[in-house]
Amino acid sequence: MAEDLTDLYRAFGDSRVPPGQRETDEFPVLSKGETPSWNRETWSFDVWGAVDTDLALSYDEFLDLPATTQRQDFHCVTGWSALGRVFTGVPFPTVADRADVHDDAVHVLFHALDGYTTDLPLSECLNEGVLFAYGHGGDELAADHGGPLRVVTPHKYAYKGAKWVDGVEFLTEEKRGYWEQRGYSATANPWNEERYG
Repeated sequence: MAEDLTDLYRAFGDSRVPPGQRETDEFPVLSKGETPSWNRETWSFDVWGAVDTDLALSYDEFLDLPATTQRQDFHCVTGWSALGRVFTGVPFPTVADRADVHDDAVHVLFHALDGYTTDLPLSECLNEGVLFAYGHGGDELAADHGGPLRVVTPHKYAYKGAKWVDGVEFLTEEKRGYWEQRGYSATANPWNEERYG
């Protein structure tokens, strides 16, 4: 049974649907480009930077990590919110603990198969609900939604959740990701409508 995190909004605002958003029963697909291909046998999830233990996990090794299933809301910066989406995956703190992150690490840069990057403060990544998701709705995460692996960030606009993620870099200072370098908000709080910097 999925852990219900749909009340996370109470820490950020008064309404489950943030200002300027419209609720949809669909789960639209938006990407900056084409869906990249991947090979289950050669794919690797890598963790490096300000850590004691670099990680390089195969897909099957990643699936062996302790996982959870969560019901959470999904907010796109383009103005739609898909409520109660069910994701299965590995909580961010599980990966951080395995890598033994340094005390001076303050920022995280997510890397994806298509070259996409996005960044968040480490403290934001440790929020409840931040998940490396490989399942959606009881099935494997579809490729156009970011499979084999994407990050979900229910307290942020969804561009903070990289699709096709294959790496996490822990940093001792801020480094901006793809959309953040192009004028999108670094903080991306939907309840404050932080769409652009």
